[in-house]
Parts: sequence; structure tokens; C-alpha cells
Amino acid sequence: MKKLIKVVAAIIENEQDEILCALRSPLMSIPNRWEFPGGKVEEGEDIFSALKREIYEELGCKAETNNQVFNENIHEYDNFTIQLVSIKCKIIKGSPIANEHSTFIWLKRENLESLKWAPADVPAVEQLMNEK
Repeated sequence: MKKLIKVVAAIIENEQDEILCALRSPLMSIPNRWEFPGGKVEEGEDIFSALKREIYEELGCKAETNNQVFNENIHEYDNFTIQLVSIKCKIIKGSPIANEHSTFIWLKRENLESLKWAPADVPAVEQLMNEK
């Protein structure tokens, strides 16, 4: 049986109604694909705390969530299975810096489909595009 990894992803929107999209580096698994920033939920950690920690580690800023799950899905990759929990949040302190990713961009909802997304992120992308 494949290992199940629980991961949180931040859907960060700015004042211009643009969403932060991060490009996975060539050194990461699923390289050169776009994703919502985030990472693994650690043992004993709730998803909202995990999201805040990951945003601080990956982007160097503080985030605040609405404590609601936006999208949750399970995606099976070749060597592992991911349970991806997407949560909307906003940055309350600092500006994002691409510490782990190759780069990031801000995109309007209607332009999200122009990127080549990591497969596990696709359901949340589709839900965002249909939202407004």
C-alpha cells in the first residue's frame, strides 16, 4: 500500500483579487509544476496551524485563515498518495518570498488554467475558477 501524506495548501488572495501560484523547483518531486504553497501536516498538528507554519517557512510571511476547508481531495501519484486540503487565507504580515519554489506569480481566477498544475491541485483550481 502506498504511503498517504496529508498536505495543506494555501489559497492566498490579494486586494486585486489575484491568487498566489507557486512554481515547484526542478529539485522537488513533481518538478516544474504550479501549486498552491503549503506542505505536510506534522504529527499532532491541526491543518490550520500547519498551514500558517508552512506559509511562514516557504514564503517568509504570516498568514491568517478563515478556519474553513475550501477543497479536499485525494490524489494517487506513482509512489505515494496525497490527501490535499486547500484553505483560503490572507497574508497579514510580510511579503511572499520564493524560498523553496522557483518563482511565484499572482493570477486572476480566469487565468489559472493557463498554468500546468500539479495534478493534486487541479480540483481546487477548478473550484476557484467556477466560484465567481
